[in-house]
Amino acid sequence: MATIEHPLILLVEDEPAQREVLSYNLTAESYRVNLAQDGEEAIMMVREEPPDLIVLDWMMPNLSGIEVCRRLKSRAETRAIPVIMLSARSEEVDRVRGLETGADDYVIKPYSIVELMARIRANLRRVRPSTVGMVLEFQDIRLDGETYRVTRAGKSLQLGPTEFRLLATFMERPGRVFSREQLLDRVWGRDIYVETRTVDVHIGRLRKALCRHGGDDLLRTVRGAGYALG
Repeated sequence: MATIEHPLILLVEDEPAQREVLSYNLTAESYRVNLAQDGEEAIMMVREEPPDLIVLDWMMPNLSGIEVCRRLKSRAETRAIPVIMLSARSEEVDRVRGLETGADDYVIKPYSIVELMARIRANLRRVRPSTVGMVLEFQDIRLDGETYRVTRAGKSLQLGPTEFRLLATFMERPGRVFSREQLLDRVWGRDIYVETRTVDVHIGRLRKALCRHGGDDLLRTVRGAGYALG
């Protein structure tokens, strides 16, 4: 059965006890978790392995969470990563400052773990809907992230695990051009060495599967750039 890689959460928290509790709960929710204990380490880790979402503490020594957020949101390659800001600052002016800096959500300490997990799911639903079991649709293609079933024009398609993950990636962002390197990171993972031409092989298999019962070829090859759906 095809599987979709669990979302990667970067947790940035300088308090060891808080970091341990949050890491435990995130792992219990089946998220992959990277840990950073200060702002500089967080920025370095984002560059090495971009996460699907960042949980970021405001009050940290040297480089504050606000500055980390500002830097990440100012760069095109990291701007779209959702940031949930954690802060003991409860005044309206502080919440506004956090959101205006680019944070996608703002959670006041002390907070409920249940509420924080719900906010994480809500933000992931926006950027990676297939990872939370949502149904994705593009023209006559339908992908069910919970049952791992794909149909086109009502007819079932048999996809291998890699082709399923490729299609899910494309259907989360129709029209976006993904380079081969981006697809390798997203579908195979950074810890696995795969030659870039392998992407072309699996794109060919996905094309064949999508057109098995007829219909236009919806996968677009962008010369010198990569591939897109639609």
